[in-house]
This record gives sequence, C-alpha cells and structure tokens, in this order.
Amino acid sequence: MTLSRFATFGAGLAVSALALSACGAAEEEPDAGSVSASGSNGRTVEEIQDAGSIRLGVFSDKAPFGSVDSEGEYVGYDIEYGKQIADDLGVEPEWVPVDASARVEFLESDKVDVILANFTVTDERAEKVDFANPYMEVSLGVVSPVADEITDADQLADQKLIIVRGTTAESYLDANLPDADVQKYEQYTEATNALIDGRGDAWVTDNTEGLAWAQNHDDFTTGITSLGDPDTIAAAVKKGNTDLLDWLNNELTELPSDFFHNAYEATLLPVYGDQVSPDELVIENGEFESN
Repeated sequence: MTLSRFATFGAGLAVSALALSACGAAEEEPDAGSVSASGSNGRTVEEIQDAGSIRLGVFSDKAPFGSVDSEGEYVGYDIEYGKQIADDLGVEPEWVPVDASARVEFLESDKVDVILANFTVTDERAEKVDFANPYMEVSLGVVSPVADEITDADQLADQKLIIVRGTTAESYLDANLPDADVQKYEQYTEATNALIDGRGDAWVTDNTEGLAWAQNHDDFTTGITSLGDPDTIAAAVKKGNTDLLDWLNNELTELPSDFFHNAYEATLLPVYGDQVSPDELVIENGEFESN
C-alpha cells in the first residue's frame, strides 16, 4: 500500500504511516559488511573501498605461504600478493586466518572477501566459489622419514597416511586409494606433529609445502614430488561476485611481469634454495597453459 491511498484520512495519519515505515526500514537493515548492498554475492570493489579494508582469508600456520612470525606479523608468498591487492585497491589488508576445510565456508558466509590460502583450483570447488586466474602451479607430494622413505605411489596403499582435511590430498586419496588408512587433521601443525610423533608413515600434501617443511626437518624427506596431475593455485571470491572477480583478473594483467618472481625470491627462495626453479611454480599475469 502507498501513503497516497490514505491521503483523505488527513495529514496526521500520513505522518504516522511515514514514521512506521522508517521504523520498519531500520529494523530490516542488514548487519554492516555481511551482505553486499547490491545483493548477496559478497562486497563489491566500491563497497570494499568505502569500508577502507579488504578481508583476506589466509593460512596462519603454513610457511612459507602464509604464517605468523615471531613479531605477530603475517608473512609469506600469499601475503605478498594480498598486500599488493590491498595497496592497489587503496585499502588496508585485514588478515583472516582460515583452516583448509573452512575456506569455502568463509566465502559463503561473507567472513572474507577473498581467499588467498594456497587454494588449489578444482572442479568441485569451482561449483561453490569463483576462482580468479592462477598465480602458481602445484602438484601433490609425499613426505616420509628418511629412514623409511617412500619414493613410489605404489607404496602408499600399505602406509598409514596423514592429510589435512579439505585439501586436494584428501580428494586424491578418496578417488585413488579409497581403502587406504588415512588420518585427517584440521590444521597443518597437527598433521606435521602427527608425522613427527610417528602416528603416521607419510604425509600427503602440496609438493611445495612438503619440500618446505622437509627442508627444515632433517629426519624427513619429500620422496615423491609429483603425485597425480599438476594443478594451479588461485584467489577465490564468493560465487557470483563478478565485480570483484573481474577486478582481480585485471589486477593480474596490470601487475609487473616479474611480480610473483620477486615474491618468490622474498619468501620461497630462502626455503627451497636450488631444489626448485621458480619457473616451475610461478605464473605471471594469470597466464597459464596446461600441457
């Protein structure tokens, strides 16, 4: 109903109707930042800029990609990218720590605007979130004790395997070794502690993560550095947030052609040394050609 239909009842009734209408609008206003003004597909670029910060979902325990240093600062390869995104938007980065299994949920519930937590692109995930173009290539790897090194995928069926829940390692084992003895953990530190304590024979994870961790633990080695098909890592936004997705893809094309190589040198090179060539991992300007 409109106020004009009640105009004959007098000005007093019209004023009352207006007051009630204003009250109802205030009660129905959504919580700030929970839903985009243009719908439920996450915040637009303009809304993020108006807010003055962008919420970036990152790992806090997965060095050298995303972790917290001794001074309480977020550091790592993904963090370098996140800082650049925030800088080019003209806002501050707001780091939101996430577990691997919660990355999709954090986007769906508007707890973050972008996931940068070393997020591997898969068809299953792409049904729930929208991936930007990639910035890194990755494969699965297998970390095991030096004394009982696992060097062949055929050995995995007889091992007690450790994984982090919600990762591509879980998907790979579910599809290829459904009867394997698999222990699932929520956080990377829980998984590596289980391996150190001997509660499992091997840890299946991204080869980049495995190589980095084994480099700092002399009793362990990444005996398998390429398990299954290679994948890509990309930023992700809430499903349907085309405004922010388009901005991220354009951002990749506008970045210097050596941006991610420089990020690699700052964060990954001190870990990998000459074990890995940056050209095997780094994807510049979102340009990736699968073999």
